[in-house]
Amino acid sequence: MATDTSLALRNALIYQVYIRNHTEEGSFRALEADLPRIRALGTDIIHLLPIHPVGVEGKKGSLGCPYANRDYRSVNPDYGTMEDFRHLVDEMHAQGMKCIIDVVYNHTSPDSTLRREHPEFFYRTPEGGFGNRFGDWSDVIDLNYDVRGLWDYQIETLKMWAEIVDGFRCDVASLVPVDFWCAAREACAEVKPGLIWLAETVHTSFNRAARRAGMNICTDSEAYAAFDLEYDYDIREKLDDYWAGVRPLHEWVDALNAQEAVYPMNYIKLRCLENHDQPRIADRISDPLALENWHALLFFQKGATLIYAGEERCDANQPSLFDRDPVNWTGRDLSGELAHLAKLKKAYFPENGWFSAGANDERHTVLARFGSAQTELAGAFSLKGTPAEFRLDVPDGRYEELISGKRVELQGGTFRTDGHPCILRLRG
Repeated sequence: MATDTSLALRNALIYQVYIRNHTEEGSFRALEADLPRIRALGTDIIHLLPIHPVGVEGKKGSLGCPYANRDYRSVNPDYGTMEDFRHLVDEMHAQGMKCIIDVVYNHTSPDSTLRREHPEFFYRTPEGGFGNRFGDWSDVIDLNYDVRGLWDYQIETLKMWAEIVDGFRCDVASLVPVDFWCAAREACAEVKPGLIWLAETVHTSFNRAARRAGMNICTDSEAYAAFDLEYDYDIREKLDDYWAGVRPLHEWVDALNAQEAVYPMNYIKLRCLENHDQPRIADRISDPLALENWHALLFFQKGATLIYAGEERCDANQPSLFDRDPVNWTGRDLSGELAHLAKLKKAYFPENGWFSAGANDERHTVLARFGSAQTELAGAFSLKGTPAEFRLDVPDGRYEELISGKRVELQGGTFRTDGHPCILRLRG
């Protein structure tokens, strides 16, 4: 595990923004007007999807994918100028938020500056041409980290951006050597200590398929040597299967518990219900009370919380990565609910706490505990939004329920909910 990781990140709220689709203008300057509202959600960190120019050769859709990067060292002119970007980051800082940017270091667009200037930095197919090694990524070509000159170029690029931003979300980080990320972290710390390093580690099935193809791909445990936070894609497929109705709830909950045993003591996972690569949660779950429970359970989990812009307005449309597809800001407003959960997490959840949970498959409920030597909380979540009964091995009495501010009576260790989520303050 990165030795200087701040455990405060466990209680951080990260807000993900796709500049192209966030506003009608789709620009850095236009986003500035929305910063106070984003901050009011309890946001600590804004994650910007790639801000760089998009490749034209082989592009997908009318505008191309931001993950087909054409130039690592400049900004997309459709979003504004470098001065506009600096101004945006300054405004985030002024309002108490940090900024992390997406870095896509496994591949570039076929017409990238790097390919033109350094073709020796790229992977070559058995036939000798440019290409990619994995996935339906027809709009990108892979880099080759066996070439040490590539390391120097990429690290110098990160150091340039470290002068401006507060950290990096590293796309498909598992496909880039961990030793490179360790070297990059060490070098960038000389520019700005305390940078945030978030790894998009990959789904378990992706990792298995890559290894079957003979590719070097790191595990989540290995990636923690360089990163502060990682995606929880190691267990995400179990959750997706539960939502699809093909796997029982307890298998995902058991996997959550297993993370407490297999990762370093100071591990931090990024928890989300949706992101730019996943379907919108409002599309999966339409019942308001069920969605309330899912968001409460999201914040109750151990790790940083991610909200994708539009989630707070129940936007059910997953925005296209390849075309203009603005967020629908007219839906049901969950902003107050999410801001309250973020406030509770910061106030009551110990940064050095432990987590455990159990599931009832038949009733679709989860009862979780979060605690430390001084504090203990219990979370009761009815994931279908129906009344439910829960049993806790604690003394009978009246306990504060943090979401509503009311008191809950426990008798014989049992209590009932009316379908709303409950977070009980047991100690501390």
